[in-house]
Amino acid sequence: MENLLHPPVKTSAGSLRVAFHTLGCKLNFSETATIARNLEYENYQKVDFDTYAEVYVINTCSVTENADKKLKGLVKKALVQNPKGFVVAIGCYAQLQPEQIAALDGVDLVLGASEKFKLNEYIHNLSKRQRGEVHSCEIETVDFYESSYSINDRTRAFLKVQDGCDYKCTYCTIPRARGVSRSDSLENVLHNAKQIAEAGIHEIVLTGVNIGDYGKGEQGDKKHQHTFLDLISALDKIEDINRIRISSIEPNLLNEEIISFVAQSERFVPHFHIPLQSGSDAILKSMRRRYLSKIYKERIRMIKKVMPDACIGADVIVGYPGETEAHFLETYHFLNELDVSYLHVFTYSERPHTEAVKMEGIVSPRVRAKRSKMLRALSIKKRRAFYESQLGKRVSILFEGENKLGYITGFSENYVNVRMPWNPKWVNKVKKVYLEEIDEEGLMRCSIVA
Repeated sequence: MENLLHPPVKTSAGSLRVAFHTLGCKLNFSETATIARNLEYENYQKVDFDTYAEVYVINTCSVTENADKKLKGLVKKALVQNPKGFVVAIGCYAQLQPEQIAALDGVDLVLGASEKFKLNEYIHNLSKRQRGEVHSCEIETVDFYESSYSINDRTRAFLKVQDGCDYKCTYCTIPRARGVSRSDSLENVLHNAKQIAEAGIHEIVLTGVNIGDYGKGEQGDKKHQHTFLDLISALDKIEDINRIRISSIEPNLLNEEIISFVAQSERFVPHFHIPLQSGSDAILKSMRRRYLSKIYKERIRMIKKVMPDACIGADVIVGYPGETEAHFLETYHFLNELDVSYLHVFTYSERPHTEAVKMEGIVSPRVRAKRSKMLRALSIKKRRAFYESQLGKRVSILFEGENKLGYITGFSENYVNVRMPWNPKWVNKVKKVYLEEIDEEGLMRCSIVA
């Protein structure tokens, strides 16, 4: 017997409005866009999340505790728009903690990793549930691949090329949320890239869980049919795309061949995001990362040697169990001396069912917050120094579509964020500019090159 608050309500697809909100990474954004597009093909109407809808879909993240907390706030927000709105949770957190989410007041449906792309099969009865209905699977059974890409949501398109991860980092829940490493076929990736180009989008961002592992599972087995170098070599030949950006790649998989290829490419931009997590080899070993600080430093040196103006970002975790003050300072000084352009700083969160939660040497929240603040300040310093190195240069800017308090913003190939007085004619256009000065908010002011 169904656990319903109201009598069953059957609704035809043509009258349904569906709103989406995505938490987390670019990969989640690409999948949300694909799920939404599939529903639109079946005559559902996609609407903004802060408006009235019959169905509200929240694509969840499990990387940090904050993402979990945001889910609760988004459920409340949806029910303010429509108290009878049917609320669906999908994504990584939905796979890891389905029963916990199902117990949240207002959640009606929870879809795990194998079910989220079948959303249309579950939203014919929109009656509110007393407790959320769960459809999930054992992650070991998720060995198939779903192609995804975003389009029309932003100036840039996120193109998913890989999913899952075979690494066993002690703090990470992603392998349990997304399964084993597997890849889209090269043929599908190229087809999707061409679809994006035909839509008039100038920049593609390649995304996945571990994209440097591309090729594994491409034909449904563990062997590599192609490599990441094969992938970017093939994408580089698509003439209708102006820019291709690599979202994030593990340092042990970013080899000299890939770096050299990007350096000579006309489409791949000089921007790398390379996870570090810690500058202490002792902590890297405890995390079961697949490199040490020497390898990381060598990758930065390689990039800067052939692309002096390249922008390089790094992920860092502070407060990992066992991280002493000496370990943290080792990380701080390592990054301070390294030629990176900005940091994404994550405060360690205890995640259920990871090895790290059982470890000794817990770092207090107060110390975690202090270390995070120090690295965020270092990131501001690094970004400022990188921007100062770009002053006086002529670069190409892809302008975005949002009017931000009378300004239009955009990014250069090497990820310098500029802003100018709003001009709607520049939206989704690539313009040559002269980088003139850094404003009070740390953005670059520029002038159009005639």
